[in-house]
Amino acid sequence: MIRTHPHMLAQYKQQHPYLVALDSIILGFDGETLRVLLVKRGVEEETWSLMGGWLQPDETLDQAANRILYELTGLTNVYLEQLHAFGDPHRDPITRTVSVAYFALIKVADDESRLSDAYQAQWFSVYDLPPLLFDHADMVELSIKRLRYKAAHQPIGFELMPEKFTIPQLKKLYDAIYNTDFDKRNFSRKILSTGLLIKLDEKQKGYSKKGAFYYQVDKAKYQQAIESLLSFIAN
Repeated sequence: MIRTHPHMLAQYKQQHPYLVALDSIILGFDGETLRVLLVKRGVEEETWSLMGGWLQPDETLDQAANRILYELTGLTNVYLEQLHAFGDPHRDPITRTVSVAYFALIKVADDESRLSDAYQAQWFSVYDLPPLLFDHADMVELSIKRLRYKAAHQPIGFELMPEKFTIPQLKKLYDAIYNTDFDKRNFSRKILSTGLLIKLDEKQKGYSKKGAFYYQVDKAKYQQAIESLLSFIAN
């Protein structure tokens, strides 16, 4: 048993207790637009907020973030990464609250039906946000910057895609992440050169006369790529 020196105890007692919140920037891609999941605040009808909760006494930050994400979406094994701690003394007008923000990447098409009805959450384009509570707009902005950096060096964009997809569909995702329009040939060449995709025999119907082949991710190579840095996006 570790004994605490009385002087240390006195220092602890002099400190002020603060609340620790966790805010979840839940990002998804609907095939055209990069979106974030928001919930309307009951007190102010025109104000929306990120989805979040409080750190419990027996939890680590990661455990709390995963619990909150599960409670809101019913999802587990989701890409979830700690983004930043927001601790402006005046960020919460009710009491001093430090918020640890996490961003999550989920597949909208597959998982939209699982989202909790209790919170009446809605998807919004990250480029057309309604008025947000506190500093939540800053959190979303920082999450986009982090996603752009990571997506340029690691293939985490696949976390937002369905199980099978075409190269044009993948290009739309990266166009949405970077809010630009990549050159089709350069993008296709760069993506295929990574060796991360497995070409399927199936084609997307109705895309063109020839059709576009579906691909899926080579999960073993994907895991290796996630753990290293590479130049993933065409210049």
